Amino acid sequence: MNIFIAGLSYKVNDADLAGLFEEYGAISSAKVVVDRQTRRSKGYGFVEMEDDEAAAKAIAELNEAEFDGRKISVSEAKPREERPRRSFDNNSRGGGQRGGGYGRDRY
Repeated sequence: MNIFIAGLSYKVNDADLAGLFEEYGAISSAKVVVDRQTRRSKGYGFVEMEDDEAAAKAIAELNEAEFDGRKISVSEAKPREERPRRSFDNNSRGGGQRGGGYGRDRY
């Protein structure tokens, strides 16, 4: 089962998150989500547990618990919704051939 954890302290890393859930059962993965540019935690993460029963117990006991000085929210992760991809072709920007004019005749 995949578990979503929100409200994490920005100091929490993947190992800290895994350690929190390991007492409930085997962990497949633990990942704190970080900003791509700053590499700073976004304050939420995901833990995947092998046993659904153990995962349900962890959710029940850890939801609204305090972890690293913050109250966390723990729930079963919902599948990610597919969003339409943005198109960056000329037609999506209003179309037309636009150029800088480099190398063109000026007359």
